[in-house]
Amino acid sequence: MWNPEKELFTELYQYPEHLRHTLENLPGSSGVYIFYGDDNAFPLYIGKSVNIRSRVMSHFRNPAEAKLLHMTRDIEHIETTGEVGALLLESDLIKTRRPLFNKRLRTARKLCSIRLQGLTASIVFSDDVDFSHSEDLFGLFKTKMSAVEKIRDIADQEKLCYGALGLEKLTKNRACFRFSLGKCAGVCCGKETPEAHQERLRSALSTLKIRSWPYPGRIAIVEEARGQTDYHVINHWFYLGTVKTLEAAKAFDIAVPHFDRDSYKILCRPLFETDSSKVILLD
Repeated sequence: MWNPEKELFTELYQYPEHLRHTLENLPGSSGVYIFYGDDNAFPLYIGKSVNIRSRVMSHFRNPAEAKLLHMTRDIEHIETTGEVGALLLESDLIKTRRPLFNKRLRTARKLCSIRLQGLTASIVFSDDVDFSHSEDLFGLFKTKMSAVEKIRDIADQEKLCYGALGLEKLTKNRACFRFSLGKCAGVCCGKETPEAHQERLRSALSTLKIRSWPYPGRIAIVEEARGQTDYHVINHWFYLGTVKTLEAAKAFDIAVPHFDRDSYKILCRPLFETDSSKVILLD
């Protein structure tokens, strides 16, 4: 879609000389950077990188970001020990400070997922179901519609029955309309068993399976670099904060307010795909 305001700023783009001095103080290490306008209480944009200086300079070279740079008056940075800390801090700051130009990580607290029970698929919500411990949950969606669309897409790819999936009503002892079009394998009329139908659905959803929280309670993820150590305190996929000592990590105990989609996605890799010795049990 044509955006005349964006086009105007792009055409008028000039290198932001008023920000050149800020580059002198930016480190080449991991962390978060914050663009401010005239009011330092409300950030314009928050980003993260394993090299803050390099990433900020890439903004300076991008004419498409002319509007952001034109509005920016100062750039703050917060160094972290490593990439995991930068990812967690960026996600947390975007949620709490809601910068003008960030949209992606403004995650709604109420999430949906697809639950398989027996031979049926249903949509469940994070305020009704504990996503940290429930089995047979697949996918994290911001709206019920997006979850339904995922089921519909899989049904189209795998020739699953809309009726059996609850997407449309079935007439008893009659095939669905999509069967006559060759788009349903026929569970609705006995051409396929319900078990085979469900297994194909489960197989198609397998890459979206939500992992249950694998620990009894709180943990600390240890991140070390350049002689520094950070302890990222996590409880049931929720990021509680980062401290510098194990004693402080053990004392860091607040209630988990909700299941956090972004923390879950950030933490799956360090918890399941890297050295487990970096994880310390706190409970």
